[in-house]
Parts: sequence; structure tokens; C-alpha cells
Amino acid sequence: MKLLSIQFCNFRQFYGKTPRLILASGERNTTIFHGNNGSGKTSITNGFTWVLYEKFSAAFAAEDQLVNKRAIAETPLREPVECFVEIHFEHGTIRYRARRTCRAYATESGVETGNSLLNLQYAREDGRWFLPQELADDIIGRILPESLHRYFFFDGERIEKLMRDDKRSELADATKALLGINAIGGGVRHLNEVRKSIENHLKGIGNPQTKKFIKQKQEREAKVEQLEKRNQQIEDELKQYASQKHDLNRHLLELQGAENLQLQRSTLEEKHQDTVQRIQQTRAGLADVIATKGYTILLGEMTQQFRGWLSQRQETGELRRGIQRSFVEQLLKQERCICGAELHPGSPGFENVQQWTEKAAIADIEETAIRLSSQVDDIDAQAQEFCQTTQAQQQSLIELSRELSSLGEGLESVKQQLRSFPDQDIQELQQQLDHLELRSSELNQELGANQQQRVNLQREITQLGKDVDQQQMNERKQLLAQRRIAAVQEAMERLQQIQANFEQRFRESLEERIQALFRQISFTPYIPILNENYELSLIERTAGRDQVVAASTGENQILSLSFIGGIIDGVRSWSQRQVLVAPNSSTYPVVMDSPFGSLDEMYRRQVAKSIPQLANQLVVLVTKTQWRGEVETEMGDRIGREYVLRYNSPKPDCDEDAIERFGVRYPLVCRSPNEYEYTEIVPVEPEF
Repeated sequence: MKLLSIQFCNFRQFYGKTPRLILASGERNTTIFHGNNGSGKTSITNGFTWVLYEKFSAAFAAEDQLVNKRAIAETPLREPVECFVEIHFEHGTIRYRARRTCRAYATESGVETGNSLLNLQYAREDGRWFLPQELADDIIGRILPESLHRYFFFDGERIEKLMRDDKRSELADATKALLGINAIGGGVRHLNEVRKSIENHLKGIGNPQTKKFIKQKQEREAKVEQLEKRNQQIEDELKQYASQKHDLNRHLLELQGAENLQLQRSTLEEKHQDTVQRIQQTRAGLADVIATKGYTILLGEMTQQFRGWLSQRQETGELRRGIQRSFVEQLLKQERCICGAELHPGSPGFENVQQWTEKAAIADIEETAIRLSSQVDDIDAQAQEFCQTTQAQQQSLIELSRELSSLGEGLESVKQQLRSFPDQDIQELQQQLDHLELRSSELNQELGANQQQRVNLQREITQLGKDVDQQQMNERKQLLAQRRIAAVQEAMERLQQIQANFEQRFRESLEERIQALFRQISFTPYIPILNENYELSLIERTAGRDQVVAASTGENQILSLSFIGGIIDGVRSWSQRQVLVAPNSSTYPVVMDSPFGSLDEMYRRQVAKSIPQLANQLVVLVTKTQWRGEVETEMGDRIGREYVLRYNSPKPDCDEDAIERFGVRYPLVCRSPNEYEYTEIVPVEPEF
């Protein structure tokens, strides 16, 4: 999971809609949020977990009061106030957009808050957005399991509680889910259900009720027509926006000072579009190879069985090359041997020649077997070629995705320069382009969702048509069912063995990584041990004996961080080598709220130095006192994005505060221009 951005709307301290907050990645992988206590740092951390899991940290008070108070106060009674948090993230080569929304209503007796709703969409490289066919919670849980989320989004001042005895047992299931090992276990459970289903429903499928089938079919056909009309409207609107963008780009080229930047953008956009097309062609090629050659990798066991059968019969002499049966039958028919002797039925000579008909039949079988052997060799060669081709295409997709990401960053850099260009006309033109691109993106999201809904409806229409036509169905082969049950049972046993092997090898590797990270950060001689249940404990090895150590608060913090770093590093390395376990995508973020408050100076320095190297992405929320000193020194070179939480206090005598970054003073606390308290998020402009 690579976090791209987060945006808030009327969520807790954040009144209205904040700008989309871009999160750092790459070499400068750290994003810093500066804010005083009470300004919204904990709200940002919990914004991530609320969207993805509808969960909050222990420090998050009043979980039922998510909607901004000012927004509620300014809205008439019983009119809804929308609150949402939206996250854009990538996993593998797919981009996701997750938005969780809730609404509050002011009434005469107080404020009523409705249930939250999660919407998840995914996009391909061409910018089209689709609704996934799976449940959103299942997709997110497969990327980063809910049971592990508190190890990646956490309150640093309470991190030591992650290692409590009553919580450690959760690590086993969570880690297996993250690795994909639980997917194997899920396969076993699913196969077991299939086996039960075959056994229980062997004699029939049941009698479906078809009273409402025709009515339901007509209703879905009407919905399809509505979606098609709306999609046509969207397509027309997108064409208009494309024409307007073309005119604006041409105008930018005509303005003095911006022509070079505009030429850069045009070049980058052409390369971006070309890369998108190459990705689509590679995906199509991969799908074609899987569709036409994928079956060959499933025939390996059968081809080996055939070779064993052929070799065994050749060794025993059952298969020998000889004369053909038709030739022997011709001699018997003519009643004359090849030596010229007469062959009369019943004579010894006739009987001797007739015995060769059986031997000649075996020769025919041998020739057929030899021809099959050649075909089997061809199947094995195709299987090997299939593996090489798919691996090459998967690697090509990864490289093209990286190239696409780099081009996107270049485009964004050019746009940012145009947004801040001294010429006001150029700034306004870029703002218009930004608006058109944003609106086009929203329409593409709606179009993708509509198209996916249309596919689902069409599938239901087809099935309902079959249900109407298909009223009788009941005659099944008990023998086939028994063979299926035996095959399912064998598959279950093999999957269980695979799961055990993968789990043992990864746990041993993970323990080594945790120990190395703990040694790097901690100055104590203690050793972290990870048992078969993925439970962590600290031991002290003296006089050849291991004794469990009661870890201090600081040691538990370091142990927790070592575990998180070990998981990220271990899954990254493991997934690159074990494509059976999980997809080759092992980027994971760490979001830390006030991580340095209870650590002494030495541990603060070591943690600040180590964490940006361990995590693929790091988001840190700190107060001014937590930031300055050794933390700022160690993390300064890794910062890619930086924001300040500006708290507006309605108190007339509030003590104002500020932080200085790159020679610019950014207020942390200031007097509110109205009677409400709220927080604004201000980006820090880096010094180049």
C-alpha cells in the first residue's frame, strides 16, 4: 500500500473541505505534520483508520462526534451536514480511491449522526474508475489486514501497549493475512465447504421459485437503459472538457514566459499517454497468454504419469516394434506365408502365423504411445515458455507503472510551476485547467461505476433469463460426484502442507529481522524471540540459559517498532521470491502520532534515524517540542512533504504560537476571525 493523498471535509477540527494533502514517497519518503496539542494531529491519524477500517485509537475522544461543530451550527435544523475523509492509494499496479462518509443532523434536542458509508473505486492507467466486484472491506483487508492496522497507524505515546500479553496472540492471524498465507487457509476452508456441498446436494439442485423472475428481469433492463443514457451524457461532457483543455493549452503556448513550461507539459503528456497504451497492450498480451497457454502448467503431473507408464512397459518388453497387424491378416486371408508355404486353417503353420496378430496389435499401441510422447514433450515446453513469458510481462508491467508514476510526478511539477507563475493570466489559465481535469476525473469515476453496474445488471439479466427457461434439472452422476469429493480432499491436504511450509520459513526469517532491528535501536543486550504463534517476548541470555525479561515502556516501544520494521522488510523480501504467497507488492506506510514523547534523547535519535529507512512511507505528527533537536536533525534529509496545523482559537486572550521553517514563520495557534474554533492545514513551501 502506497498512500498518495488524504482529504478531509467537516471532519472534527477541519471545517469545510481541506485541500488534497499529497503524501511523500520515494527517497524523501517522510511527511511531517506540525501541530500543537488539540490542533488535530490525532484526528489526522484516525482519519486514515476511520476510512479504511472504521476504527479509532484509544486517544480519540468522542467517537460519535465526527462532524465539525461549526458546520452543524451554520446549517438549518434537520438539514444534513456531510462529513467525509478520502484517501487515494496504490497497491501493486492498481490505484484506489476510498471515501467514508457520514451525515449529521441538528435537531431541537441535539445532534443526530447517521451510520458511515465506505465507497471504494479503482482506476486503471487510462484514468477510468470502476467499482470492484468484491466487498470493499475484503479488498482493504487483503492489502493491509484490519487486525494489523494499529501497527501501521498508531499513537506513539501509547505504542508500548501494542506488546501487551492480551494483544500479542492477534499477531499470528494478522501476519499470516498480510503475507497471503491466510489465503491458502481460506482456500482449504472453501474446498471443505465445496466438499460438503457436493455430499449434501448430490441428488439434486433444488426447486427455485421463478414467480418474480420475469418482473426482476424487466426491472434490471430498465436500469440498464437509464445507465446507458447517463453514460452518453458523460461522454458528451468529457468531449467538451477535452476541447476546452485543448484551447487553454494552446493559449498558454501563446503567452510569453510560459511557452517552455507548456512544451514540457505537452511532451510529458504524450509520453504519459504512450506509457498508458503500452501498459494496456501488455495487460492484453498477458491475458491472451493465460487464456491460450495457461492450462499447460496444470498438466505437469499427468505428463509425468504418462512417461512413467511408457517407460515401465518398455522395460518389461510389453511394447516392441514389429510387423503391423493388417499385414498378418492379409497373409492369413491369402493362405500363403511370406516364405511361400501354404497356410490352411487348422494347420500348425496357420496357428503360428495367427498368433502374430496379437503381437502386431501391441506394436500399433507402441507407435501411438511414441507419437503421444512427442506431444507430451511439446506440452512441457509450452508450460516452461508460459512461465517465462508471464514473468517477463509482469516485470514489464511493474517497470511501466514506475515509469508512469515518474511521468505523473513530472507533470505535477510543471503544473505547480504554472500555478505559482508571476503572470496572473498564466496562473488563471492553469487554475481553469486544474478545474477541468478535476471535473473530468469525477466524471470518469462516475462513468466507471456506471459501466461496472451495467455489467453486473447484464449478468443478472442473463441469469434470470436462464432461470425462466430452466425449470427442470435433476439427474446427476454419483460416480462423478465421488471423484470430485476425492479430488477436493487431496487438494485440501496439499494446500495445508504448503501453508505450513511457507509459515515456518517466513517466521524464522521474520525473527532474524526483528532481532537485527532491535539491536540497531536498543542499547540493551536483550534478544526478541518470536514463537510459533507469532508472540514476541524479550529474553536475556546468561550462562547459556534464556530468561524472560519484563520489558520497560521504552523497550516495548522499541520492540513494537522493530516488529513493524521487520514485517515491512520481511514481506518486501519474501514477496519478491514467493509469488505463490502474495502479489509482488510490499510497500507499506507507517503513520505515527507523537512517537517521541516518552523516549529519552538516545532512543529519540535512534528511532528518528531508523524509521525513515525501515518504512516505505512515513507520516509523522509532532509538536514543536517533539520536533526540534535530534529528531529534526536525523529526519530533515528524508522529508518530502510538510504541513502545519494552524489552530484558530475563539479565545480573545489566547496565547499565539508559531514555528519557523525555511526562514518562514508559520502560525500554530492564532486568534479565530469568528466565534468558532477550527484548524486549517497549511503546506510548507520547501527551500530549493
